[in-house]
Parts: sequence; structure tokens; C-alpha cells
Amino acid sequence: MTDTTLNQTPRGSRLHIAIFGRRNAGKSSLINALTNQNIAIVSDVPGTTTDPVYKSMEILPIGPVVIIDTAGIDDVGELGRLRIEKALGVLNKTDLMLLVVDPAAGAGRFEEEVIEKARENKVPVIIVVNKTDLHPQFSAQDVFPGAGLPVVAVSALTRQGIDELKMAMIGEAPKDFMNPTILGDLISPGDTVVLVVPIDLAAPKGRLILPQVQTIRDILDHDGMAYVVKERELKGALAKLKDKPRLVVTDSQVFLKVAADTPKDVPMTSFSILFARHKGDLAMLVEGAKAVENLVPGDKVLVSEACTHHRVEDDIGTVKIPRWLNQLVGGPLDYTWVSGLELPKDLSGYKLIIHCGACMINRKEMLHRLMVAKHAGIPVVNYGVLIAYVMGILERTLKPFPELTEALEDND
Repeated sequence: MTDTTLNQTPRGSRLHIAIFGRRNAGKSSLINALTNQNIAIVSDVPGTTTDPVYKSMEILPIGPVVIIDTAGIDDVGELGRLRIEKALGVLNKTDLMLLVVDPAAGAGRFEEEVIEKARENKVPVIIVVNKTDLHPQFSAQDVFPGAGLPVVAVSALTRQGIDELKMAMIGEAPKDFMNPTILGDLISPGDTVVLVVPIDLAAPKGRLILPQVQTIRDILDHDGMAYVVKERELKGALAKLKDKPRLVVTDSQVFLKVAADTPKDVPMTSFSILFARHKGDLAMLVEGAKAVENLVPGDKVLVSEACTHHRVEDDIGTVKIPRWLNQLVGGPLDYTWVSGLELPKDLSGYKLIIHCGACMINRKEMLHRLMVAKHAGIPVVNYGVLIAYVMGILERTLKPFPELTEALEDND
């Protein structure tokens, strides 16, 4: 069934499953069988699917997923080559691959190349032998017998073998594709967490932004109590509490006021820093903050956001951060802004990458971006860590995470 609730699971928190296979192998039919709905277009004409198509849905009992439907791996011509290249690019954000094989066409070079690419990206693969209703004598185990990969025989038309495939998917899905908690490991049942949520031009009317909502849910899931206030009300709210809160979490843009109003013996951090740990590598981002010390006016800086959004007058990524950084380094830096699903292919010349909080992408994709930056030798930092650094309170905001003690000492 599809997710029809008002609070749908965001795409970045869903297991990403990519469907690969030759043209007309039955990839779209398999999607329909897995979801028990006619979601994907099914046609006997080869090449119906061209560019990768992302579909957020529920696969019971697996839960919320994103299915990535790709072009045929045997596509032909120059355009076909480009389609295959684009299809392989989705492995950067894939948690699990289903490689669909038609017994009539068999398996060979195309499938071997896709499996090798998946292995390079550390993506688990399940081989799905489809159309067993047409080929009942075909042995699923004959497909790549030496590859050591799980093989499941199904009929997308009759749904035979679909339950077995779901069980295989549960078994092969990476267990750590999403960190299990945002801050649940930092609190105990009954603890109070104060969340500082400014209501400004960037706040969606009538709603909270996604990281704030997810943090509230995580607190409740771990039997904590969430106390939500605006920055002007924090001092009074803390005075009203009988016991000190276990943690204060703030929007990064009001760091200084919150730091001033929060007692020194109360741990404080930000939503963005929590999500840096939840979806990425916080220690690496802390290391990236050190690169600011080496920036000089004129250096190239890439500001990357994972989604597009309406920019307000005092936008954090295009206005505030550049203003703060320019003041810190003593002159204007050369900024490039990008948004969307991928980092630019050419990262040469950049001295620093500043990334958003990654609330709209999954952990695997964020880690991939960090690895791309590391391979290119470019330090990367996210909004929250950078803002804490330029405000001079990075050490305090990282105190809730004792595993970063060494990184903090190196940063002094």
C-alpha cells in the first residue's frame, strides 16, 4: 500500500531499492507485484522506462521504501549508452539492488557488468528470475552459480515467489542504512529535551520543518519529553522547569542567543549537528570546519544543498553563511551554489564544500558525497557545524558527543 498518512515518511528516511535488468525483463511488472498496485507502466515495447524513476511507496512488511526504476541495461545506440550510464549513477544512493533476469534472454555480459558496478559501490544484489509462469522448467540456481548471490524465482504476473523475494530483501537490506536514532542514545526515559524553534521567514506557515518534526518523534519514541519554545522564550522556559533538561537543541541560526540563555552545565547542540551524526560522519565534518582557518579571500567555496526550495530574503545558504565567512576570512570568497541530487563532477579548485543538513536525502547518499569529497581531497562541513565554528561555540555544541573528544582537542 502507498503511504497516505498526513505525515508521510520522508524520502531520505526510506530504504532505496534499485531495479535493474534488460529491456522487457519485467522490471515494471515486478514493481507492481511487490506493491500489489499498478504503479509502474507495463508495456511489451522494449525501452518503456528511459530515465530513472523514483517512486516512494510501502512494501509490506518491509515498510517505507523508494523504488528506483531504471532503463534497460542492454539499451542500444548513443542515447541508450547515456541512459545506462544514468541508471548506473543511481547506485550512489542505492541500499539494495534487484537484478531482474528473463529466462528467455538468459544472463551474460550485461548482468555481469551491473553486478561488478554494484560491488564497487558496496550495494547488495538479489538476482530475480522473472516470468517463471512462462518458463516453469527453468532453474533459478543456474543463473550465475559461482557469483554467491541470492537468487529468487518469481512470476510478476501471477505473484508466485513474491513473498520469498520480500524475505530475501529483508535479509539482504543493509542493517545500518539509517542510523536508528537521532538523539535517543543521548537521553533516558523521562528526560526533558528543550527544542528551540524560531518562527521566521524560512519556517513553513502552519508547520515545522522536517528535522524538527523528526527530532520530536525520536524523543517520544525513546520515552522522553519534548518542550518546544521560540528563542525569546527559552530563558523563561528553563526557569519554569523543576529539573534541568537533559539537552537543549536549537536551530543553528539562533546559536548565540541560545548559548547565552542556556546554563553552562546543560548540554546544548543543534538540529543540524544531530543530523550530521544521524546521516553522515560528524567527525569528518568537524575536521572540515578546520579548513576555514586556511581560507583566504578569493578562494573557491562550493555550497551544496540536497533539495531545491524557495529562498527567503536572508537565506542561510546564500546570504548568512557567505556573510559570516567573508567577515571571518577578511574578504569575499568565490562561491558556487548547487542544489539537487548530485555534486558537480568537477570539484577541482574548491577549497571547501559546505553542505546542508541533508534532511531530504538518505544516509547512504550523504556518505557517498562525503567520500567523493574526501577522494577529491576537499574538506567538507555542514551548515550546523560551520555556524557553530564561526560563532565560536563549536566545542560546546559537540559536548553531548563524547566520541568526538579527540577531534575537539585537535581543533583547539
